[in-house]
Amino acid sequence: MTASDNFHDNDAIIDDSYVLVVLDERKRWLTKAVKGKQFQTHKGYFEFDDIIGKPYGIKILTSKNTPLYIFKPIPSDLLSQVPHSSQIIYPKDAGLILLYGGISPGSKVIETGTGSGALTSILANYVRPNGHVYTYEIREDAYKTSMKNIENLRLEKYVTIKKQDASLGFDEKNADSIVLDLGDPWQIVPHAYDSLRASGSLSIFLPTYNQVEKTIKKLKESYFGDIIGIELIEREIQLKPEAIRPKTRMIGHTGFIIFARKMTRVETK
Repeated sequence: MTASDNFHDNDAIIDDSYVLVVLDERKRWLTKAVKGKQFQTHKGYFEFDDIIGKPYGIKILTSKNTPLYIFKPIPSDLLSQVPHSSQIIYPKDAGLILLYGGISPGSKVIETGTGSGALTSILANYVRPNGHVYTYEIREDAYKTSMKNIENLRLEKYVTIKKQDASLGFDEKNADSIVLDLGDPWQIVPHAYDSLRASGSLSIFLPTYNQVEKTIKKLKESYFGDIIGIELIEREIQLKPEAIRPKTRMIGHTGFIIFARKMTRVETK
């Protein structure tokens, strides 16, 4: 059993597997449980040997008698905790892409640009065990960062990272879903059409109205249908006893997501 199985298949914590360590709603750490090593916090430390072999969901006391809680990582933990050098897609947007993009176990997915590999890891986690993600990134620094993150999360079996310019087209055909997260997606739309299967889904993340307008025009020109646009606003709830209310801070505009489906150029009477 490998560390990559940690995200779905194990009930017990194994050596060299990822765990989520939680102190409170703000202090959360995604880390590896490694035999013979310690986990250090400002509230004290604990030995990984004391949790390996134990079930997820346990409470452990640090050297300063502070309780910490150990959980199995879920996709939202991967998205928020992986190291990144550029803006990542928030869980609220990633969830929508999975749902409206029709991404599920066994899906063949193409993505560009990869960035830190945060969304790539979410896509890979959902297409496993029989699907695959092909992701394109032209920037050298992002390519190296994403490669390292994907390997650290033990998801390289489900991801192929290509240092190629997506504006020149994709190598893959008959993809179930394509996800575009770059500044000029309208240049990629015709290539997406060529690489999608009939009725395949295209998801495009865009931060500005001007980009949306250009993209919609290109989608219609390129024979895409069922085009919709969504913006999600997220507001967390403060969960203090006797003072439960919406928090004053919220995740407002992160971007617009445009969804479309490939139409065939065959018409029937």
